[in-house]
Amino acid sequence: MNDFSTISSDSTVNSTTLNYINLSINKNLFINSLEWLSRISSLEYIDLSNINLHMESNWLHFVTVLPSLVELHLEGCNLESISPSLGYANFSTSLEVIDLSRNSFHSELPKWIFNLSSSVLVMIDLSSNHFIGQLPNTLPKLHSLNLLYLSGNYLNGSIPHWIGQLQYLTALSIDVNYFSGSLPTNLGNLSSLESLMAEENLFTGVVSERNFARLKNLKLLYLESPNIIFDFDPNWIPPFQLEELYLGPLYPTLPQWLYTQTSLNDLIIGNSMISFEADDNNDKFWNFASTVVFLHLYNNTIEGDLSQVLLNSSNIILSSNNFKGDLPRLSSNVVFFELHNSSLSGSISHLLCHSKKSNNRLQYLDISDNNLSGGLTDCWMNWKSLVHVNLGGNNLVGNIPPSMAFLSNLTSLHLHENNLSGDISSSSLQYCRSLSILNVRENSFSGNIPKWMPLSTKILQLRSNKFVSNIPSQICQMPFLIILDLAYNRISGHIPKCLNNITSFVDMHYSTSWIFYNFFDGELPFTDIDNLILLVKGQQSNYGSNLKLVRIVDISSNNMTGTMSPQLFSLSQLHFLNLSHNRLTGTIPKEIGNMRQLESLDLSKMNHRRS
Repeated sequence: MNDFSTISSDSTVNSTTLNYINLSINKNLFINSLEWLSRISSLEYIDLSNINLHMESNWLHFVTVLPSLVELHLEGCNLESISPSLGYANFSTSLEVIDLSRNSFHSELPKWIFNLSSSVLVMIDLSSNHFIGQLPNTLPKLHSLNLLYLSGNYLNGSIPHWIGQLQYLTALSIDVNYFSGSLPTNLGNLSSLESLMAEENLFTGVVSERNFARLKNLKLLYLESPNIIFDFDPNWIPPFQLEELYLGPLYPTLPQWLYTQTSLNDLIIGNSMISFEADDNNDKFWNFASTVVFLHLYNNTIEGDLSQVLLNSSNIILSSNNFKGDLPRLSSNVVFFELHNSSLSGSISHLLCHSKKSNNRLQYLDISDNNLSGGLTDCWMNWKSLVHVNLGGNNLVGNIPPSMAFLSNLTSLHLHENNLSGDISSSSLQYCRSLSILNVRENSFSGNIPKWMPLSTKILQLRSNKFVSNIPSQICQMPFLIILDLAYNRISGHIPKCLNNITSFVDMHYSTSWIFYNFFDGELPFTDIDNLILLVKGQQSNYGSNLKLVRIVDISSNNMTGTMSPQLFSLSQLHFLNLSHNRLTGTIPKEIGNMRQLESLDLSKMNHRRS
């Protein structure tokens, strides 16, 4: 429903039987008062999640007078007032669920929530706010509590030993806070606990099997803190079988109980210094890792050679590590593979040419920012499912190989910061008709700017190469184009007057949802956001989720001639325009006043001649 605009305090609802209201996720709905809710005494369920309640400061009063309320969902409502010093709130004794996550509360945890007299309260969600202070000592009084979510706040202090008294607790989320001290051993008494998320805190001390002694139902364990020490008995066999595990930092070896987890789907290890003392230990870990669906290793120093490893997980992220040797090999099960900034060397043929199968499922390949060398190899016909390829930041040389013509699904191609060369205007990339992003900046490509780019092109980043000749008029037929970066080449001729035909440059409502890539690994869908380094206002900036909002034309440092046409200055949605270091003449057209979104205009050194 998106036809609502406002519900005010004088809204009239005459009903003695209405017990369920759900107005959630209406982006155009604004409610300035909840007084009308207090007149519906029969209400049992209220969900106003993601409705703007910024103007409502008395919301607590209006919902506490409802005698039958069971569930209250006010997630993401821009609420600010929560009455933290109020000792008691007269909620219904039947209240089971209160969700106040993702608001703008700046205070200590409200006393009234943890003093609720309801004996049936099963869920409290206060995550993603700005709460400060420590856990209240009245928390153990909530005997029926199943779910406690406090993640993403500024809570501090230690986790009290009485946490072990919450015998019915099934989920505890205290991640992304400032909790410190040792993790209490009484945590191991929570025999009903299924999910413990405690990463990104300031815990210290030793964590051992005593902290998890009776957690027989545990399925999800996230525990990472920079000063924590994991010291498990190597012969300990946990009472649980995990489905998700996130640990760090680990040193010098992995806990041996990890290999007892036969139900593990997700394995995340971060900020660790792991040493495989012998080749069999190396094989033991990678063989185990091949059984999980999602494998994420980041910011680790793992002493092991990947060149003989066969990876099998659907979703693999191995970013910012310090591996040795060549690239690993991939099985046909891998859908998403990122091995970014991990010190690997050798040729990419070791990765791509080992498989002669046509059923490879790989859609996402990112092996950027390594020390890879050699050519782009000619085995791309084996990887026809690829949607995203990022080979940037390596030492690759040579031309675009013919087999890239088989990448009919390719949407995003990043080859930046290599030593690649050749004429791409007639390369095999012209058969990649789904290509939307072409990033080849800082290479040695030459020849003309390609005319074959699809109409669906969104980003064309060709800066710092050796392209010559004119800017083809075909660029003006790309309505979705938001980044046109041709700087630092040898392009000549006039700036096309038809740039105002590019709809994204003149219409603020033009869709750019293409930035998000959705992948399906056979288990669960997952999403990735493309990113790009852009030079704006003289500085390099990395654009990710906000990339879709940027509009740039940069033709600086070329041999462009002629005058600046009025049409060029009618690009009303353009944010950055750089024509500097060219040979343009004439005056600035009065139409520059139409560029209402312009943040940066560079017309310096117009008598510059590019050699």
